[in-house]
Amino acid sequence: MNACDIIFKTKRKQPLSANEMKWLINGYVSGEVPDYQVSAWLMAVCLNGLSEEETKNLTLIMRDSGEKIDLSGIDGITVDKHSTGGIGDKTSLIIAPVCAACGIKVPKMSGRGLGFTGGTIDKLESIQGFNVDLERENYIDTVNRVGTAIIAQSGNLVPADKKLYALRDVTSTVDSIPLICASIMSKKLAIGSDCILLDVKTGSGAFMKNINDAERLASLMVETGRNAGKKCRAVITDMNQPLGKAVGNALEVIEAVEVLKGREKGRLYELCMVLAANMLELAGKGSLQECRAFAENAVECGDALRIFKKMISAQGGDAGFINNYSLLPEAKHKIEIKAKESGYIAEIDSEGIGFVSLLTGAGRTGKDDAIDYSAGLIINFGLGDYAEKDSVLMTLYSNDKNKLEEAARRAENIFRLTDRPTDQPPLIYSDI
Repeated sequence: MNACDIIFKTKRKQPLSANEMKWLINGYVSGEVPDYQVSAWLMAVCLNGLSEEETKNLTLIMRDSGEKIDLSGIDGITVDKHSTGGIGDKTSLIIAPVCAACGIKVPKMSGRGLGFTGGTIDKLESIQGFNVDLERENYIDTVNRVGTAIIAQSGNLVPADKKLYALRDVTSTVDSIPLICASIMSKKLAIGSDCILLDVKTGSGAFMKNINDAERLASLMVETGRNAGKKCRAVITDMNQPLGKAVGNALEVIEAVEVLKGREKGRLYELCMVLAANMLELAGKGSLQECRAFAENAVECGDALRIFKKMISAQGGDAGFINNYSLLPEAKHKIEIKAKESGYIAEIDSEGIGFVSLLTGAGRTGKDDAIDYSAGLIINFGLGDYAEKDSVLMTLYSNDKNKLEEAARRAENIFRLTDRPTDQPPLIYSDI
């Protein structure tokens, strides 16, 4: 078996056997197959795709390349959720305590962000003392006692994905649906939950810009999960505007708490209720309609907020910020972006919002970059809203005045206004 034959077969759209795929991937992880040959194979995949069987085999081989998480010590059905990413997506902070309050276990392993804003772990690390690196026994114990825990991914979890993704990033082979599927699902399967819900974003602020690609990716991930013995479902959701009002780290934590307090009932709340209901139904808690009612009640009666507070305390964080937001990092400087004319919000450059957030210091361009946990922005208008001239469209926050001024210049063209009313896009497109 050699790499040239494998590259040739994929180049000619000839399916690889499981053994050929295993030889290539394991050889790359061990250093026996050089990166230039794997780069050539990745480009062949990007151009020609993989069959469903090949995608499943690649996913399982990647899953088995490192540590797998044993969740058998958790008492009850375990459910995991994955989002393909978007601007202002803090749903995990809300959904995990909501679902735990409804009686299912949500053991969550998340990553740090590389790009526009921090990931779920970065958001949680803006809370004083919060420990994202629990020892495995402590992690399992916390999930059993609280119902949920959110920790950073293990360093040896799916090393094949770490190596392959780094190579894809520098060889322009990221945008391949089979490779995206294998990357996401290998990690989800290695984490080991019984059920997996996938939130697949589509729109200007998402990786999948059009709904057809989003549905193809969702279908492939669901099929791959089911073939691996998991209960799996995907929901296609909109990312043509940021999710919620806050983009940043501490700012998003505050918004998540406001949702859990029942004070925010916009698109973020609605999406969280839809996702939580699907997770509860996957776990066998009732019909989708019944599960939606359970999720709403968990917020209304305060149980979800109490679970969130217990999780923060159990992981060493100072839960006092829930009633005193000044305990979270606060930026020294802010700039308001105002409407130059009156009109309806016809378009929001969601990707542009991401770049503005990055410029404030809320994200990182390299894995070792430091994040300004206080940085980011608050958006006051959504698609279809009417804004008067000189009203504040959004406010930018940062500890670095120079960065803030650069971000403000970039923010001037984020909103497009029109004199005619416009409709909001649907929040949910379909489920698979």
